[in-house]
Amino acid sequence: MIGKAFHRKRKRATMTDTASHRKLIQDIFAAAGNPDPTVRDRSLFVASLADDATWTVTGQYSWSRTFTGKQSILNDLHGHVRTRLVERTRTIAHRFIADGDHVVVEAKGDNVTREGVRYDNDYCLVFRLEGGRIREIREYCDSVLTEKALGQFPEVATG
Repeated sequence: MIGKAFHRKRKRATMTDTASHRKLIQDIFAAAGNPDPTVRDRSLFVASLADDATWTVTGQYSWSRTFTGKQSILNDLHGHVRTRLVERTRTIAHRFIADGDHVVVEAKGDNVTREGVRYDNDYCLVFRLEGGRIREIREYCDSVLTEKALGQFPEVATG
């Protein structure tokens, strides 16, 4: 009987984690996806990102790499994207699938480059959360569109 009670309690905890993780990611996308660029707010995303989080851009093209650490994600990845777009990045989520520590988001971009090229990529983003913080993000998208609209990701200087 103790085993069954333990499993029921664990199942409730997992369901609670799932719901809270899903809500956090939904709230992040709602704030950052506002149609008015002057109101778009990424502060919840920034506050929820663990200091040692990773963001992996999947595939085999110039953007494919893992950005390690909050500062690298915000400055190297997002910082470069910001230099390429007219307004703050806008990504609109269409579907959230949550299971325990993972939340999967299907989304579409709504952006224009400085050269006037539409950058409306389709995304599948897989978030892994731990302790209410985003620990890992895996990004799947149209790599051809990324390089066509944004260009190749700059080489990282070594040395």
